[in-house]
Amino acid sequence: MASKWAVRGITKTAALELGRDRFRVNATHPGVIATPFITEPAVGSDTPISDFYSAEPFAIPCLGEPADTTRALPFLTSDEASFATGSEFVIDGGLLLGPALKYEAA
Repeated sequence: MASKWAVRGITKTAALELGRDRFRVNATHPGVIATPFITEPAVGSDTPISDFYSAEPFAIPCLGEPADTTRALPFLTSDEASFATGSEFVIDGGLLLGPALKYEAA
């Protein structure tokens, strides 16, 4: 987690230092994404990390896909985001929000 805090600090510092030169600096913070690191067993293990993770209690109850994070990048690099700098875009399906309320059909 220290590395994510470092990315946050570097993003904000770079945005402050480079903004006057018309450079925008933003960061994306993905949650649990279905990549081989998560879905395949590590060397010396028979069980992937995904077997120990349940997204069920969270707002969007599934693992994210790589495309879920990469879809934000064209926007962040476009003219439509020309006023966004030093921003953090959390793409985690609501993981950091904590457990969602249980849905009950009416």
